[in-house]
Amino acid sequence: MKKTGDIHYRVASIWFILLSLFISGCSKDVYVFSSFHEPADEGLRLLYSYDGYKWNDLNHVFLKPGVGQQKIMRDPSIVRGPDGTYHLVWTTGWKGTTGFGYASSKDLIHWTDERSIDVMAKEPATVNVWAPELFYDDEGGQFIIIWASTIPFRFPKGQEEENNNHRMYYITTKDFKTFSETKLFLDPGFSVIDCVILKEAKRKYVLVLKDNTRPNRNIRVAFSDKPLGPYKDVSEAFTAKLTEGPAVVHPGKEWLIYYDSYGTKKYGAARTYDFRTFEDVSNQVQVPEGHKHGTIFKVTRAQLKTLKKEAGK
Repeated sequence: MKKTGDIHYRVASIWFILLSLFISGCSKDVYVFSSFHEPADEGLRLLYSYDGYKWNDLNHVFLKPGVGQQKIMRDPSIVRGPDGTYHLVWTTGWKGTTGFGYASSKDLIHWTDERSIDVMAKEPATVNVWAPELFYDDEGGQFIIIWASTIPFRFPKGQEEENNNHRMYYITTKDFKTFSETKLFLDPGFSVIDCVILKEAKRKYVLVLKDNTRPNRNIRVAFSDKPLGPYKDVSEAFTAKLTEGPAVVHPGKEWLIYYDSYGTKKYGAARTYDFRTFEDVSNQVQVPEGHKHGTIFKVTRAQLKTLKKEAGK
């Protein structure tokens, strides 16, 4: 017969383990996926996930687009700075713009006044400014913003029209008040859009990109030892044709690369552990219908609770 003290000790141990697991679960960050719905005139939407695989829609507009002639918000990219501020950039028009939208927030609910950052103003022939993407360079202590633009007859092209022959450009900033001069970020020898910078490890950076050439229009990766490149060794495509808008999450040892399979009107995902081999795991993820591509970042569970309250959840 077991001693009463021994039983009490075991019960206490079990409760301690359960409490530890509960506290750990409560303190774990949540993934948030910035989003928009076509025709992109409503504004910023957000999805959330506890595991990076199953996504839930907050079904609420957190910021309405207010800059640019077309007053749209496409490709919303959000990154959290070291001071806790969330910075947001987005596409404000299909054509006829030389900049992208910008706003910031401490809680993803209350935003600063929107403004346009006219990054291609010195290139009057610029056709567009598409899909600005934010990356915080923790080694350089600066934000890097990359985007795709077409300047007709500037670069050799393939089958695509001259007004669809994109290259990637960039600026840097520490405070979103002063910015570096616009410079060429990536010319892989073909039309390229929708790039995402990832830090795999120190001095190991991966660029996820869309090969925008006809007839490819699929997703690839390239590599560098610096966030600003040069990026080399462009991989073969690991998605089907008519895919774009990559967004990446690192929920464990694996990396998930989400992409908009606009040809099939579905959302897909590829899993990789080394950015050399990729597995199609589209049947293992759940993305709400109507979601269009943005970026994935983290918030605390307390922040998610506040977002849910704002969305009436």
